[in-house]
Amino acid sequence: MSLSQSSSWNIKKKVVRTHRGVVTSQSRIASEIGAEVLRKGGNAVDAAIATSFALGVAEPWMSGIGGGGFMVIRLAKTDEVKVINFGMKSPKNLNVEDYPLVEGSATDLFPWTRVHEDRNVTGALAVAIPGQVAGMGLAAEHFSSLPWKALIEPSIDLAKRGLVVDWYAQLVISSVAKDLVPFKASAETFLDSGLFPKSSAWTSHSSNVCDQSRLAKTLETIAEEGHQSFYRGELARTIVNELAAAGGRHSLEDFESYTATLQTADKYSYRGHTIFGTPSMTAGPTLKRTFSLMENWQPEGNSPDSKAYRVYDTAIRLANEERYRFMGDERKEVAPSCTTHFNVVDSEGNCVSVTQTLLSIFGSKLMLGDSGILMNNGIMWFDPEPNKPNSLAADKRCLANMCPTILKRNDGHYFALGASGGRKIMPAVAQLSSFILDYKMDIEKAMCMPRIDTSLSELTIVDDTMDENLIEDLRGTIQQVKLAPRTIYPFNFACPSIISSQVVGGQLENAGITEVMSAWSDAIKE
Repeated sequence: MSLSQSSSWNIKKKVVRTHRGVVTSQSRIASEIGAEVLRKGGNAVDAAIATSFALGVAEPWMSGIGGGGFMVIRLAKTDEVKVINFGMKSPKNLNVEDYPLVEGSATDLFPWTRVHEDRNVTGALAVAIPGQVAGMGLAAEHFSSLPWKALIEPSIDLAKRGLVVDWYAQLVISSVAKDLVPFKASAETFLDSGLFPKSSAWTSHSSNVCDQSRLAKTLETIAEEGHQSFYRGELARTIVNELAAAGGRHSLEDFESYTATLQTADKYSYRGHTIFGTPSMTAGPTLKRTFSLMENWQPEGNSPDSKAYRVYDTAIRLANEERYRFMGDERKEVAPSCTTHFNVVDSEGNCVSVTQTLLSIFGSKLMLGDSGILMNNGIMWFDPEPNKPNSLAADKRCLANMCPTILKRNDGHYFALGASGGRKIMPAVAQLSSFILDYKMDIEKAMCMPRIDTSLSELTIVDDTMDENLIEDLRGTIQQVKLAPRTIYPFNFACPSIISSQVVGGQLENAGITEVMSAWSDAIKE
């Protein structure tokens, strides 16, 4: 903990409870937009689509139409659980010779061998083919009850107003301001005079706004012409031409051939409970392996003891070791990732859990000037060294850390959860799931329960609010322990949110809560 930071303050968030719908996301504004869709008669998927687009406007550095992700959907009437895969993929014309290796390690999330000019981290060569618009379009085709245009219009209005720069927006923009300077549209949007981060007022009113009018026009096209307009037609040609002008090898064929897919969720049992996760190319299979390694452990009491935390530490690390060997990925992150997670439940009990991303904060840092789209840097997910499970190649799906999950506890209680935070995501989802399933915790207790993070190869980060006796036991049994606070910034742990849904006395009871230390996130009821 910083010596200048208070050690005595106490921040809390309330659980939102209702017999109707709830939306939890990393932006109160986006949650409110999703909740309003529910109020207008939309179902959980309608609200999720609206929330997805709103998040790309309200917190553009985290996700948006220039990125991708995964959606898990529980259909109450049939009790089926589906997954929409809208992950990103590399361009068909990608040339690995564009990414020559140089001495040193990469400057961002993964400690790959460094690539010349960080071409896999920033700029057009770092951009993978986005899937967000296709994913939301596929969800609308199969599950929506409201018109597509009605789901996009709130985000258009939001973009026309522009992003108000409060203290948190200023903090985020400042953290990468120097990296935005080389990219004209990015600098024009997020910096003053193309150099200095836009700032908020010290008083309660902030009048500084990031202009998102170009993004508003792009969203209008998508609303009027449908989700395919992003991949075919004039808008798609504009995107491809801008990427090519910036040095990318993207083609119209990349966009025309991109498809999101509808799959059956990976369903498995754990101690009589049921877990629904994402199959392949995510952290879903690693979460499944973690629970298989925990199956023979017998939890005791009403909350985790030091033995439980040791079990978490061992199981998560072993599952990740297998991920590194067979799926690719690396063991360590060196910078925060740029991801967002949200959940929706409606008055019928339909649940949706979505994680979407640009990968790094502000993605590739490249905003396309004509369309106002901030593009991902999904190419960084690939190992630039050859002959690895996750080596860089053309026309290849990206391996991601996203882990949206739905739980069905053995008492019939459903939960939708997930997190942002790169490699920190799966350890958080595993522990929160265990709190809910093994200890029958409600979502408030689970969210506030101290967690550990095992995303670093030889270091276990422990929430410094954990009981001192537990900490002492962990110090004696885990190789290397470091205490860290749950703070507003930086995030030493993942940033989760949870929704619960159960029938009590013949009436549906829904509830939601977001990460206590996340300043913008909130749960909003219908």
